[in-house]
Amino acid sequence: MSLADSGEGSPAAAFDRAWARTDGEVAAAVGADVSLGLTTAEAVARRRRFGANELEAAETVPLWRRAARQFTDPLVVLLLVAIVISLVAWVTEGSDGAPLEAIVIAVIVVANAVIGTWQEDRAIKAVAALRRLAGTQSTVVRDGRSQSIMSVELVPGDLLVLAQGDAVGADCRLIECAGLAVAEAALTGESTPVTKRPDVVSGEAPVADRTNMAYRGTAVAAGRGVGVVVATGMNSEIGRIARLIDDADQDDTPLQRQIAWLGRMLGIIVVVLSAVVVATIMATSDVSTFGDFVDAALVGVSLAVAAVPEGLPAILTIVLAMGVQRMAADHAIVKRLSSVETLGSASVICTDKTGTLTRNEMTIVAVVVPTGRAEVTGVGHRPAGELVVHDGAPDAAGAADVDTEARRVVTAGSIANDASFDVLEDDDWEVGGDPTEVAFLVAEEKLGLRPARRDRFRRVDEIPFDSDRKLMTTINEGDPDGAFGGLVGDHVAFTKGAPDVLLERCASERTATGVRPLTDARRRHWSAEVEALADRALRTLAVAYRPIDDLVGEVIDEVVEDVESDLVLLGIVGLTDPPRVEVADAIHSAHRGGVRVIMITGDHPRTAARIAEQLDLTDDGGLAVTGRDLSAADDDELDELARRSNVFARVDPEHKLRLVRALQGSGQITAMTGDGVNDAPALRQADIGVAMGMSGTEVSKEAADMILADDNFATILRAVREGREIFADIRKFLRYLLASNAGEVLVVFLGVVFAAQFGLSAEAGELAVPLLATQILWINLVTDGALALALGVDPPVENVMDHQPRALSERVVDRAMARTIVFVGLATAVVSLIAFDITAAGGMFGGSGDIATARTMTFTTLVLAQVGNAFTARSDTVSAFVGALENRVLWAAAAVTVLAQVAVVHVPWLSTAFDTVSLTIREWSLCAALAGLVLVAAELLKVAIRARERARRG
Repeated sequence: MSLADSGEGSPAAAFDRAWARTDGEVAAAVGADVSLGLTTAEAVARRRRFGANELEAAETVPLWRRAARQFTDPLVVLLLVAIVISLVAWVTEGSDGAPLEAIVIAVIVVANAVIGTWQEDRAIKAVAALRRLAGTQSTVVRDGRSQSIMSVELVPGDLLVLAQGDAVGADCRLIECAGLAVAEAALTGESTPVTKRPDVVSGEAPVADRTNMAYRGTAVAAGRGVGVVVATGMNSEIGRIARLIDDADQDDTPLQRQIAWLGRMLGIIVVVLSAVVVATIMATSDVSTFGDFVDAALVGVSLAVAAVPEGLPAILTIVLAMGVQRMAADHAIVKRLSSVETLGSASVICTDKTGTLTRNEMTIVAVVVPTGRAEVTGVGHRPAGELVVHDGAPDAAGAADVDTEARRVVTAGSIANDASFDVLEDDDWEVGGDPTEVAFLVAEEKLGLRPARRDRFRRVDEIPFDSDRKLMTTINEGDPDGAFGGLVGDHVAFTKGAPDVLLERCASERTATGVRPLTDARRRHWSAEVEALADRALRTLAVAYRPIDDLVGEVIDEVVEDVESDLVLLGIVGLTDPPRVEVADAIHSAHRGGVRVIMITGDHPRTAARIAEQLDLTDDGGLAVTGRDLSAADDDELDELARRSNVFARVDPEHKLRLVRALQGSGQITAMTGDGVNDAPALRQADIGVAMGMSGTEVSKEAADMILADDNFATILRAVREGREIFADIRKFLRYLLASNAGEVLVVFLGVVFAAQFGLSAEAGELAVPLLATQILWINLVTDGALALALGVDPPVENVMDHQPRALSERVVDRAMARTIVFVGLATAVVSLIAFDITAAGGMFGGSGDIATARTMTFTTLVLAQVGNAFTARSDTVSAFVGALENRVLWAAAAVTVLAQVAVVHVPWLSTAFDTVSLTIREWSLCAALAGLVLVAAELLKVAIRARERARRG
């Protein structure tokens, strides 16, 4: 019975000991079609049955528990205790009327808990969405065709196609292998990749010895293969041992730890100030009843609750997550929130050339053969063009020889090839695979060579490309016309790779008329041709072949050196991949923002230098530093090379790792791009690892912190800019919250300490305080939520790329910001107390109003001042009026806050609840004018700061 028609709920039994069964037995057990794969409908049915291919996440905290957690904060607990005590006092004093104070405080506590729960829930959902964005992909055969799906969608019975650089998405029994090697360190601890074969493994083999199995969580280091998925999710080997649970996103970021520390420090300071306030109230007021004592304690507790921004962690997470989602919409998928902080501090970007700085549409434009040169017309992937023999051909016969030789080069390069190119209807086409290999197929299509080649050669084996050999070889059967030196039925090896490597392995060269030795003079000639192509900023590849009948029947892994030696050189192609038009501007922006850009490529040094010169990466016109230079350099020499050079060519992945370490050793925050399996160590080492989303391997994507969905360098710069802008927004809402809270604390503290000077004396049944507990809590409710969040999405008020990168060690609240916070907080307190003094009888301004009106004036002035503070908090130096109309969310939040304050003052039942009285238009105007003075004072401070900065610059 197969899995497809069995009634079992778990696939474990059907796939037990899959390594000890033949591939046919496994396919039958799983109900797999090894030719066409599953149908889409069957895959959907199996996913419903077996669930998503993912490990069980940590238990989710239910909503009710998160809501309950809002009431466990020590300061909130104090409020709850105070509510109970207030009710007791109300009962003991005769239960006269409703216990309004206790009710109002309870409503505010519940409202704060609802807001806190909503913020936390939104933050959790935002982080979960980021995980989904960064999910890995797998290639499967479904409905008879190869397609890419998210790995979470894999099901038992899928036909999984594996290639170099893929992350194995599920446990599978291999049925085809071509030089397949899998890195299994994550599962077995084995440090070297394991060569895989589809042969049955007998006995009770441990995981490390199951050479016909590929397991989830491992990576394809080399070669290709096909396997039948036998286990997914928690039924996989790694699911059973639960070793791949990634908690990275659950850790606090450095910024979150800074803010948590800031909250603790504020808590200590405010608790001390609150104790002083309560003690002063007790000393200056007529506290004769238990109820009076409760009211005094409530003022102190409310002040502490209002002054400590307990919602900061949730707001921070929301702002970070919203910024990351904006990046994703702009093709930069950031996998971890902590990476946003590092992005904003990046001082060096090490970037690949092909596809990142260039368009990634490699096109063969030149072919150099033994007899001469030819050009291939046409641009990009459009299969329209022709072969034009160079003017240097000696005569018609020579031109014909060049034509013949050039067509052989294109044909051989298309045979040693794993890319795909399909011409569709309506003059459209579809490509897949490495862009360099696609270029051969496009050229082949232009020259009309493809149909004949398909019928003449059949691949029987291959030696996959790897970055150490810099070569790729396929073993093919056929050559019926003997064009490559064989007879019908012969086996021929076709090899393409870096010219400097391939030339060393060639013993002869093929002309239109025969094979001739590759002499030293001819080797120098070929080297000069490579240099000439590189001077044209062309990437170069050499193509060769050799008959291998003497090696047929050997195990290919054991004869790689023999196959790739004594080759017959066919020629060299020059490929172009023009720079992206937007990259030059992005690089200029990076330089202006203090970000150094380094190009690292495997291309020829002259090609790299020419492209770098076009993009203004270097202005010395010299050659790039090569991988050989890096290999020969000791640590001190490497540090010097990393410091002075911006162009590195013929670089291997291990060189990237050394460069990253050298740059980090000099204190640079380094971003590194990569797309291959061997790039993973450098991506992990870098402060920001950036993987290519289009051309990158799944292994590189897993190792990276950020994925470029469009493989575009300009996207990296946009992400750096976004990182800086997110940090600027965080500073905005911190500046606002801390200055506003400082204003609240200082109003009460100064009002109580200097009560006599402000005419603040206790009336019958009243406390000598400028604000009551309910009023303090209301201010906290209406100003600390919407306005702070609105600042978290505020458009930039200045070009963040006009400044140098910030150091990761830099405090989020630096000295300049602390100065602004203290100044604005003090100004807010002063104007609020002036509002009290002008109104109340007995103060310095000689008012004549009662204490209830004075408190309402103070209360209203403080709220309006905080609304104005939300606008001035957008920058320490830039005027609040710059771009003031751009943030509609901020204006909406400000309008809602003002309307809420009007309601509290004038709606009777709210007025009763918050102990306010109605104000006249004149009194509202006075409150608004006094609140406006805070904005004026902040603007004057900014003018002084800008003047000082101009004087400092000289």
